[in-house]
Amino acid sequence: MSKEDPRIAVLMGTKDGAAFIDEQLQSVLAQSHPLIDLWISDDGSVDDTIAIIEAWKSRWPKGRVTLVEGPRQGFAPNFRSMILDRRIDADCYAFCDQDDIWEPDRLESAVRWMQAYDAKIPLMFCSRTATMTESGSLVGHSPLFRRSPSFRNALVQSIAGGNTILLNAAARDLLARASAQTEFVSHDWWAYLIMTAAGGIVRYDPRPLVRYRQHAANLVGANVSWRARISRLGRLFKGDFAGWTDRNLDGLAVNRDLLTEDAAACVDLFTKGRQGNLFQRLGGLRKSGVYRQTLAGTLGLYLAFILGRI
Repeated sequence: MSKEDPRIAVLMGTKDGAAFIDEQLQSVLAQSHPLIDLWISDDGSVDDTIAIIEAWKSRWPKGRVTLVEGPRQGFAPNFRSMILDRRIDADCYAFCDQDDIWEPDRLESAVRWMQAYDAKIPLMFCSRTATMTESGSLVGHSPLFRRSPSFRNALVQSIAGGNTILLNAAARDLLARASAQTEFVSHDWWAYLIMTAAGGIVRYDPRPLVRYRQHAANLVGANVSWRARISRLGRLFKGDFAGWTDRNLDGLAVNRDLLTEDAAACVDLFTKGRQGNLFQRLGGLRKSGVYRQTLAGTLGLYLAFILGRI
């Protein structure tokens, strides 16, 4: 990537976000990076979200603001529509929620890391988040992950929220190619899977560069409380993770041509490990080398395999 300032397209998904979107846009404006185009896909807001966005158009000094109509099928299809939208042309692409607050160097930190690499290599930057209440009080942080990002981790865990991700153009092209073939559970997990499956490079920054707003409706989202962890355990035993894994594996299968030989071999071992008797499942899991970021998480992974819940 050039040492000059790249143009960044911020891809924001909105729906009824009037209460907090102005604060989020203020934090994007306050970024130390100077060249930012806003692409906002609204998924059917009935509050003042559209009016607030329209008011920002005339006072956005860093580029342009473009408002488009979303598919109205939920947050994942909304972000997928922006990933596939070829009108959005930039050097880098950042996902953005409607109610967070970005630290001023959120984009600059990612760009600085990317500038050390060849622009032809798919690059994805992500980070830890700080957690705040609906009123904006800081209450904690997302888990700090110390193991290296990799495909063997991505198969069973999404390590960072989409609100922290920045992709270079090669990564966006790769993600768009893969996403054209399939839908996905979540754009952040899918991006992590595809980048690592195809030989891209993922950087996880341990600094919390985004303040993630928790609402009653997404209390489990940040996975920082015991209530959140218990809820996730409940989802595991109900088979939710197995369903998500099925969809991820289906998406990888239709994009088999994008996978490295090593990733393809890992998928085959992991898929085989989900079948057969107990010893066959555990043998396949061990041979695949998949892992979660913590010892407790990996032990939970083995328990899920024993119970046939993943």
